[in-house]
Amino acid sequence: MKFYEVSAPINASAERIWSILLDGPGYTAWDSGVERVEGTIAQGRTIKVFSRIMPGRAFPVTVTELVPQRQMVWSGGMPLGLFKGVRTLTLTPQTDGSTLFAMREEFSGPLLPLIWRSMPDLGPAFDQFASGLKRHAEGTA
Repeated sequence: MKFYEVSAPINASAERIWSILLDGPGYTAWDSGVERVEGTIAQGRTIKVFSRIMPGRAFPVTVTELVPQRQMVWSGGMPLGLFKGVRTLTLTPQTDGSTLFAMREEFSGPLLPLIWRSMPDLGPAFDQFASGLKRHAEGTA
């Protein structure tokens, strides 16, 4: 298994951040590194995410878990589990009214060694997503 992860303390409520994360079309407004999101982010729905790191290429994912203001999980990959990516976005409210945002994507499957070598480094894109979300949620974008 291989993974990427990022976290950021955000001086905003989990409710505010959650509303931003559910607004797929709005991702382009806050420098998320996303070209666009097609579809509605809702439990059991499939959305298509277009990333700037691989312009023009759609990544279809299914929203497999949605716990309001706490956690969202997107899953995608190849048939038969040959390659799978699972992205988990988590919000943890803090006692001071801020929220800890965390995002982790785990990759697995028999084709992982082959595909991993051809994948771009997603670390900078994860950092961009977290910092853009932070600025937007805090109203400093």
